[in-house]
Amino acid sequence: MNITVIGGSTCSKKHYQVAYELGKLIAREGWTLVCGGREGVMEAACRGAKEAGGLTVGILPSLDASDANDYVDIKIPTGLGYARNILVVRASRFIIAINGKYGTLSELAFAFNDEGRTVLGIDTWDIPGVIKVKTPREAVKKIKDITKKQKYCPQISQPPSLR
Repeated sequence: MNITVIGGSTCSKKHYQVAYELGKLIAREGWTLVCGGREGVMEAACRGAKEAGGLTVGILPSLDASDANDYVDIKIPTGLGYARNILVVRASRFIIAINGKYGTLSELAFAFNDEGRTVLGIDTWDIPGVIKVKTPREAVKKIKDITKKQKYCPQISQPPSLR
C-alpha cells in the first residue's frame, strides 16, 4: 500500500522529527512512502523510511531527477511545478499532512476533490475533512483501523485502483 506524506519543503526541527518518525513507521508496516521528493518534511519522511528498510517514491516538480533528496529510491521528474501536487495525492489512498504552507494546502484540496481519499493531519491546516492526529503512531493506527474496517465493509468508498 502507498502512503503519501505531504508537508513543507522547509520545516522546524520538531516537524522534521515527526516526519522522520512517520517515515520509519510507514516502512515498518511494509508500506511504500510517496512524497514530493524534495527537502523538509519530505526528506525527513524519506530518511526515516530508508533507515527502516522501506521504499520511497518522489514525484518531483522539476525535470531533473537530481533535485530529489538523498533518500528517494524512485525519482519521478515531472516538469510540472506545483501542478505535480495532484500526482502526489493521487498516488495513495491515504495522505498524511505534517504542517505545511500553500503547497500543502493545494494537495489537501486535490485530496478532498477525489472521492475515496483519507487525509490525516499533524499540526497542519485546520479545515473540514482533515482527521487530526497528534503523533505518527496515531496516524498509522488510524490507517490500520480504517483499512481493517474496509475489508469487512465493501460499501466504504475506495478509489477504483484499490477495489
